Amino acid sequence: MGTSARFISFIVLGLSFIFLGFIIASNLDFTPKSSAQITSDPYPVTVDANGRYCSPFVGIVEKVTDAVVHISAEHDVPNRYRDDIFWRFFQVPQGPSKSFGSGFFFREDGYILTNNHVVSGAQRVSVRTSSGYQYDATIVGTDPQTDLAVLKVEPQEEINFIPFGNSNDIRVGDWVIAIGNPFPEQGLDRSVTVGVISAKGRSNLRFGEGTPRFQDYIQTDASINPGNSGGPLVGLDGNAIGVNAAISSPTGASVGIGFAIPINLARSIVPDLIATGRVSRGWLGVYLAEITEAEARMQGLSAVRGVGIESVFEGSPADKAGITEGDILVDFNGQEITDIDQFSVLVATAPKNEEIQIGLMRRGKYMAVNAVLVDRNQYQLTHSEQFSRPTDRLSWLGMELLNFSEDIARQIGSDFFPGIY
Repeated sequence: MGTSARFISFIVLGLSFIFLGFIIASNLDFTPKSSAQITSDPYPVTVDANGRYCSPFVGIVEKVTDAVVHISAEHDVPNRYRDDIFWRFFQVPQGPSKSFGSGFFFREDGYILTNNHVVSGAQRVSVRTSSGYQYDATIVGTDPQTDLAVLKVEPQEEINFIPFGNSNDIRVGDWVIAIGNPFPEQGLDRSVTVGVISAKGRSNLRFGEGTPRFQDYIQTDASINPGNSGGPLVGLDGNAIGVNAAISSPTGASVGIGFAIPINLARSIVPDLIATGRVSRGWLGVYLAEITEAEARMQGLSAVRGVGIESVFEGSPADKAGITEGDILVDFNGQEITDIDQFSVLVATAPKNEEIQIGLMRRGKYMAVNAVLVDRNQYQLTHSEQFSRPTDRLSWLGMELLNFSEDIARQIGSDFFPGIY
């Protein structure tokens, strides 16, 4: 090998070592990667100004916790519902006494949202804020059918309030924060628990004699205990997405199954409660029936959903809109209809005297009609003959309830037990 060839070899070898050095210095890794990759932390974290990892819940809690209040309701006489599960959850002592719960400011001028069962039947209500100030509260309006109530105080301090979010936007698995006053006798005011949304649209829940008629509950595993009732369920944006209402538990304490009233349901009735103290409910004027799998297939539906029309009140909003017996309603004002319970909430909380679009299936074809809902109570006053006809049907907001009898039990192959069908 000549001198020039050896010189070239040394240069190539030197360049090779230099390149290898760059690889080592750059910590490049050419080893195969596993197909399973960790894409996120198991719990949400943020980094503060000092570079420390911390929970994102901290900032949210600091923002909203002062808006949560402690509520004390005084009863001069024993409440006839004191054996109800709501009252046991609410820790109401037997006999004339005080009961306690939670609530939160939703406006800076002193309006408070809470549960109806927190203040139902109370002669006097007082509110204690995070500053320790106590105020006499006025019950502005109550709605037992949704278990919501609005109170009003005249605050002598600056009020922190929690804005309403949009509960239609929440998803199962979203993080949520529950704040309230559990076990009031122990002074655990404004306790914070964290969990996720476990389910949406829970209905047909039974809480005893005071069970709300309209149910569309958010289920959460954020711990809710006696005394939390009426407190806010807050999303990661710091807005209220629900009002904590009840739990399902064999012990009376939290086992990770709590229920909150969607804030959109509250938003739809709060203006009525503030304006008149009562709720004006929409009415369509139909008898409804559950959809069977066979009916869903016959109408070409991809799933068993919607509500069937069994009959229509003559001259009702449904009649004027062209809805007829045998139709299956599948969407209401842009929202998909799942079942009778959900549809009843949609109708009850929809705007009155405004045009609402309803989608329906008729003989396998989709069509849309427009209906103008009316206030049921006002309609009934002027059309009392339609509501006084002899019938064994009990109806409200388009739902049909039949007395459950031994004959019906035989028809559906069920054991007979008293109740409503």
